[in-house]
Amino acid sequence: MIGIIGKKLGMTQIFNEAGQQIPVTVVEATPNPVTKVTTREKAGFAAVELGYGAQKVRRASKKGEREPRGVRAGKAELGHAAKAGLPTAPRVLKSVRLDDAPGKNPEVPTYNVGDVITVGIFTPGETVKVTGTTKGRGFQGVVKRYGIGGGPNTHGNTKHRRPGSVGPGTDPSRVIKGKKMPGHYGDERHTQINLRVEKVDADRHLLYLRGAVAGPKNGIVLVRKQG
Repeated sequence: MIGIIGKKLGMTQIFNEAGQQIPVTVVEATPNPVTKVTTREKAGFAAVELGYGAQKVRRASKKGEREPRGVRAGKAELGHAAKAGLPTAPRVLKSVRLDDAPGKNPEVPTYNVGDVITVGIFTPGETVKVTGTTKGRGFQGVVKRYGIGGGPNTHGNTKHRRPGSVGPGTDPSRVIKGKKMPGHYGDERHTQINLRVEKVDADRHLLYLRGAVAGPKNGIVLVRKQG
């Protein structure tokens, strides 16, 4: 199903017609241009590539003038954007499947390169799924990473937050694959399903989604319809 790329602004609360307080996540989704179209005839599935934001463009430097600092869009990115009629390369490109289950939905909406997707594709009351990147928390132990209880705090114990024994001694004499160990926590792709669209502000390109969405403020998220 079609979706849109947006930016998580944060959380707030709104009140519905019944006077109930509803916690919502506000997502700013400016119009997304379609930069590429994939058809079933060529690839076996239907999808569109959406762009969000704009990258900085390298300016023509004069003799003796220093290049401005910062990352600039490359020639390949500018050429790809030019085919879609865009003056600058999008900052984010994401592909969205139009047929999540081949054969399940034979009628697929058609889009052309250069079309624009807006928040108007969503209506209050429908259900969506949002994909984002969780907050990175660095290297953490098993207590914070997995919620393991740890050791006793009394009776002479000195290993309060350690994982303890990690593998049997005799059989199989090794650490089992997938053992919960200290390591990098967070900064992972996460999809939250069954989120209800509470409000759509087309003038300010805002979506109000009930509940929480993965990622920090200003994090990039992908909001897709849930068929």
